Amino acid sequence: MNYSSKLSSMAKRRHLMPSLFFLLLIFLTVLGVIVPVFALLPSLHSHSHPLFRHHHHRSNFNKVHTRKFEIDDDMFWKDGKPFQIIGGDLHYFRTLPEYWEDRLLRAKALGLNTIQTYIPWNLHEPKPGNFTFNGIANIVSFIQLCQKLDFLVLLRPGPYICAEWDLGGFPAWLLSKMPASRLRSSDPGYLQWVERWWGIILPKVAPLLYNNGGPIIMVQIENEFGSYGDDQAYLHHLVALARGYLGDEIILYTTDGGTRETLEKGTIRGNAVFSAVDFSTGERPWPIFNLQKEFNPPGKSPPLTAEFYTGWLTHWGENIATTDANSTAAALNEILAGKGSAVLYMAHGGTNFGFYNGANTGNDVLDYKPDLTSYDYDAPIKESGDVDNAKYEAIRRVIQHYSGALIPSVPSNNEKIGYGPIQLQKVAFLFDLIHMMDPVDVAVSEEPLSMESMDQSFGFLLYTTEYVAKDNEDGHVLFIPEVHDRAQVFLSCSSKNKGVRPTSVGIIERWSNRRLNLPNTRCDSNTLYILVENMGRINYGRYLFDRKGILSSVYLDNNVLHGWKMIPLPFNNLNEIPRVDFFSQIAHSRLNKIIAKRGLEAKFGNISGEPILYSGYFYVDKANLRKDTYLSFGGWTKGIAFINEFNLGRFWPVVGPQCNLYVPAPILRLGKNVLVILELESPNRDTVVHSVDRPDFTCGSSKSNLSQQLLSHQHSVGL
Repeated sequence: MNYSSKLSSMAKRRHLMPSLFFLLLIFLTVLGVIVPVFALLPSLHSHSHPLFRHHHHRSNFNKVHTRKFEIDDDMFWKDGKPFQIIGGDLHYFRTLPEYWEDRLLRAKALGLNTIQTYIPWNLHEPKPGNFTFNGIANIVSFIQLCQKLDFLVLLRPGPYICAEWDLGGFPAWLLSKMPASRLRSSDPGYLQWVERWWGIILPKVAPLLYNNGGPIIMVQIENEFGSYGDDQAYLHHLVALARGYLGDEIILYTTDGGTRETLEKGTIRGNAVFSAVDFSTGERPWPIFNLQKEFNPPGKSPPLTAEFYTGWLTHWGENIATTDANSTAAALNEILAGKGSAVLYMAHGGTNFGFYNGANTGNDVLDYKPDLTSYDYDAPIKESGDVDNAKYEAIRRVIQHYSGALIPSVPSNNEKIGYGPIQLQKVAFLFDLIHMMDPVDVAVSEEPLSMESMDQSFGFLLYTTEYVAKDNEDGHVLFIPEVHDRAQVFLSCSSKNKGVRPTSVGIIERWSNRRLNLPNTRCDSNTLYILVENMGRINYGRYLFDRKGILSSVYLDNNVLHGWKMIPLPFNNLNEIPRVDFFSQIAHSRLNKIIAKRGLEAKFGNISGEPILYSGYFYVDKANLRKDTYLSFGGWTKGIAFINEFNLGRFWPVVGPQCNLYVPAPILRLGKNVLVILELESPNRDTVVHSVDRPDFTCGSSKSNLSQQLLSHQHSVGL
C-alpha cells in the first residue's frame, strides 16, 4: 500500500472510531450499565490527591472503588481512602432495645464513627441448645441500626469477652460439664462447645461484614488472651474457625495489654490477624504503638488502642470510680494528633441488669470483688444517656478537631422524673416459696451440690439439713470452707412447734470465710437453712472457673453434716423464663393466702433477718409522664428489685457506693406499675422505696475493702 492510500485508510478509521464509540455508548445506556462502567474507571484526580490511596502497583484498578476495608502502609483504608477509627464501646446488652438509637445518636454527636461491642454467649444461650436472639439479645438488629446511623462496627464475639460480665460471657452450664473443661484452652471438651456456638453466631453476622455490604470492619479473636495464657494452638483454632464462617476478606484482630509479655502470649504472628493494644489512660501511647509494630508485619500496624479507658469499673464497697475529664481528653488528643486510632471504653456503659454483673479477684480467690449493678463507668454518655457533663464536652472538642466529618449537634438529656414514695407491703417470707416448688426441682444428696449441678445459673440456692447436737453451753461452731458467694444461715427447732420461724444466726462470705457460732437450741432435732446468693461470677484472671453455692463439706463442731436438700430460687433474669413464676403468684395474692392459712402474718413484725418479699404499686397516668426514674433504697439493707417483672438488679446501700437503681422508661406502663423487692436482711422501718429523678453513688463508708465493710455491717446489726 502506497503512502497516500495508507493516509486515506487511517483517515477512514479515525472517522469510523468516534461513530462506533457513540454507538457503543447508546447501546450501554439502553442496557442501563453506563454508570457501573464509568464507576470502574479510576479518576485522574484521585491519583493526584493525597487522601486517595494509590493502587498503581495493582493490575486490577477497580479495587479502589469496591467496598473494602483493609490495612496497608500502617494505616486503615476504607474504600481506598485513609480512615482513622474514632470509636467507642456501646454494649447492646446493657441498654434496652428501645434506647439503642437514642444512645447511638449521642455517640454520633460525640463524633464517633465506629461502635465496638461484645457478644456475650451466656445471654444468647442461657441453657444448652436454647438460643435466643430477641429483645435485648437481638444482636443483628443492633448492628443493622449501627449501619443505618452510618457507624462502622468492631465486633467482639469472644468466646470469652471479660466485659465485667458474669463468667466473662461464658454460659454457666459449661461449669457443670464433666469432666470439667479447661476454659480458654485447646481442651477438646471446651472447643466442641465453642465450635457449636460459633457455628450459630458467626453465620448470623457474616452477611453484615463490610465486604458483604454491612458495617462490620473487624472481628476480634478472644479477648486479652495474653493476660491469661499462652495457648497458641487455641488461638489458631479460633482463627481457622472464624475464617471458615467469615471468609478471608474480613480483618481479624486481637487486643492485648501494651506490654511485651502480654503481646508475646496473646498475639498471632503473621498476616492472619492484626494485633491491637490497650493501655491505661495515664500511659504514653506512642512507645506502646511502636512496640505494637513488632507484633504485626511491616506496613500492617496502624496504631490502634482498642480500649481507650474513659473511666473505670467499681466494685461493691469501693468509692465510685471517676477520671478527670481534661486529662482523659488530653490523652485522646495525643493519640489522634499522631493519626492514631482509638476506641473509647466505654462511650456508654449502661447497666448490668438482672444477675449478669461480673466480679474480680485480688491476689487470691478469697479476695472476691463483685461489680455494681450500674455500669456507668464514668463514661461520657452516662448510664441514663445524659451527655451534659464535662467529660462528654472535652472529648467532643478533641474529636471535632480531628474528624473530617460534620458532627451533629448535642442532644439534650432525657427527662427524668421522681414518682415519689412507693409504699410496700410484706408479702411472703422467702422460705415460704419453697412450698411452691415442684419436687422434681428439689435435689437430695449426702453432700451439698453446686448451683451449676442443679442446672441453675443465677439467683439463690437454699440448702437444708437436720442434725442432732448435744447440749453445749458455749453453743456450736459451723464452718464452710468454700462457699460462693454469700451464705445467710438460719436455724429452727424442728422437734417443736412447726409454726416457729427460722432464726437468723449469721452470715458467711467467701471473702471472710469465718466460722459461725450457733446457739444451743436444746432441741432433739434442729433444721439448718443456708441461703447462698450468687453475686456474680469472676470474669477475669486465673480464677475464672467460678462455680456457685456450697462447694465443700459443711462442718459442725468439726464433724461433717450429711443429708442435704437443695432448693433452687433462681428468680427472673433478663432473658430466662423461671421455673417458678413467683411474680404471678404475688400479683394474684396467692402467697398472701398461703401465709394467712398458716397464721403467720402476725409473725412478720417480730422477725429480723429472714428474707422477705415486699410488693407495692405506683401509677403513671399520662404517656408524656412515662420517664426514666431511679429507685432509692435508703434505709434498706440488701436485695434485688423488679418492676413489672423486669429484674433491675441488686441493691446494697449499706455497703455502697450505689444507692439507687436506674429504671428506664420503656419498662414502665401507663397506669399501674408493680414493684417487688426481696430484702435479704433488715427492711426499711417505713417499708417505703422512693422514686427519684437522679442517681446517687454516695452510700456506704469510704473504705475500699469489701471485707472491712461487711465486718462493720455485721457488727452494726449484731451478727
